[in-house]
Amino acid sequence: MNKNHSKTPLFSALEQYSKKNITHFDVPGHKKNSQSFIAQALGASIVKLDANSTKELDMVSNPTGVIKECESLLADAYGADKAFLLVNGSTSGVQYMIMSACKPKEKILIPRNVHKSAINALIISGCVPIFLKPEVSLSCGISHGVTLKAVQEAVKLHPDSKAIFLMNPTYFGVVSDLKSIVEFAHKKNIAVLVDEAHGAHFPFHDKLPCNAMSVGADMATVSMHKTAGSLTQSSVLLLNQGILKKNTVRNVVNLMQTSSASYLLMASLDIARKNLVINGYQLYNKLLKEINLLKKSINDIDGLSTIDQLIVECPGVFNYDDTKIVIKVNELGLSGFELYDILFKEYNIQVELAESYVVLAIVGVGDNEKSFENLLKALKDISKRYYNKLPAYKINISNFLKEPVSRITPRKAHYLEKQIVKIEESVNRISGESIMIYPPGIPLVIPGEIITKEIVAHYQFYKNNNCVLVNDEENSGLIKVVIEKEEVNGNYKRKL
Repeated sequence: MNKNHSKTPLFSALEQYSKKNITHFDVPGHKKNSQSFIAQALGASIVKLDANSTKELDMVSNPTGVIKECESLLADAYGADKAFLLVNGSTSGVQYMIMSACKPKEKILIPRNVHKSAINALIISGCVPIFLKPEVSLSCGISHGVTLKAVQEAVKLHPDSKAIFLMNPTYFGVVSDLKSIVEFAHKKNIAVLVDEAHGAHFPFHDKLPCNAMSVGADMATVSMHKTAGSLTQSSVLLLNQGILKKNTVRNVVNLMQTSSASYLLMASLDIARKNLVINGYQLYNKLLKEINLLKKSINDIDGLSTIDQLIVECPGVFNYDDTKIVIKVNELGLSGFELYDILFKEYNIQVELAESYVVLAIVGVGDNEKSFENLLKALKDISKRYYNKLPAYKINISNFLKEPVSRITPRKAHYLEKQIVKIEESVNRISGESIMIYPPGIPLVIPGEIITKEIVAHYQFYKNNNCVLVNDEENSGLIKVVIEKEEVNGNYKRKL
């Protein structure tokens, strides 16, 4: 890092601007009035910092002043050539990456266990997905990463691919051999795009996995709000120039991102970056030691175990992010969904998500010893209540982890005529929408895929476990399917 990271150019300018006795005849409508209803509800200091773009505060779509300086510092912190401030989370960053790298009908290699934002990007961009099969853990019921061999085989079959999309890490902390994949891809002139939403902390301690920019990836989107402490919805898009150019990326960002970007969100990125660069190593040095002790203690609890560095030798696992505490709970006789609810309702602990056999607790810069003590105390108590009282919870996970088959592209399915049917009547039909459990937002089925009886069973399983299922229809149990035939002169012909 070559720049002075003690500065917060955007936040400092915003703070100074807020202290001026300005009579506002611009937006926002609350006019920074400390007596306004919004100030009374949220606090006067927040309203004071809620500003519109001005000459002093710069403009996110064409930065020449403090926003430009803020972006330059972020690029330096992450080892990138260029950074772009995002106010619609890494959902937007994922879409901007794919749209920057691929034109309509061009191919992109992409794992099937991606976030819904990547699927939506396929619809928006019109590029053609070539799905990579991630490795899976049947014992834990989760997907891992993609191997170099899987990428090489896919490129051999699709040498005209324009980009590869990867996650670093997965939601559950698994890291692929990103460096080797980047080196291979660049020899084929294929851009590497990385969803690093859960890896904002990676560059700031040597015991954490490598971040995407450091191993030469072309683009990465980083959710600093997830682990680095900026405000929710604030993220950063990073670029290493080469295959992709900054002007192309800026054009895409400006095409999609609001022209009224929140200065609260952008300033929080500035503050979080300073904290990570100056205090990150010491902070994570302490956190990683505490996490290690916590995981050892959890592993000593009857019926519980953690997924950690021991899985590094599994296929699709090159490294692991220790700040993800994935707890295998089914030996208690409980599902992950049940433990998730028990922790919140009975112990006032909110973990990130649940799956059939596991719960995920994410550690960020705001955690401390008290957080870990509360979780450990709750888990010990739950073990005493449930261990050996019930048989181990087991289901046939293999059916749930089968890869769906695509019949048409997500974009084509999105625009074709559709009808709404009951989910149990949709078997063998082509899905016209995505259905996912949230979090993590990984679809069970996406537009263009064949709905199988296993997918329907998976949906019903999540529904029966009171999971949050997200799709287009307000009434659960319904799904949009593509109309495959149309009647012409009394006869049916296939539309697809």
